[in-house]
Amino acid sequence: MSENKELANTRYALLEALRSEDQTWNTLAPRYGVTNPNPPWKTSLIATCECLAVSGALPVLERRAAEDELAESAYADVPEPERQLLALAHTMLSRGLISESDLSARMRAIRSRLEAV
Repeated sequence: MSENKELANTRYALLEALRSEDQTWNTLAPRYGVTNPNPPWKTSLIATCECLAVSGALPVLERRAAEDELAESAYADVPEPERQLLALAHTMLSRGLISESDLSARMRAIRSRLEAV
């Protein structure tokens, strides 16, 4: 079995929970009267991908191959750009670039800041 096939068979509870929340940009933007088709976090996603590539932690071709595999399997039912976000998080978790508990803590901190507004 290829490395990317194994990647697609791995499940992370945190990512599965996010996937089931239906918190996609297409759902949230109209609720808050936002007309921009791109979510505000898209730029950070692109920058993160670039930083990982430049540092050598996650080369572009490897990330894209993993993203393609995950998009066809584990996250096929998730719309873009959330699919790319979940695929990147999944790949980073599987490579040990971040732990599930660290990712969860960062997400809680961001959610707390957003809800405080």
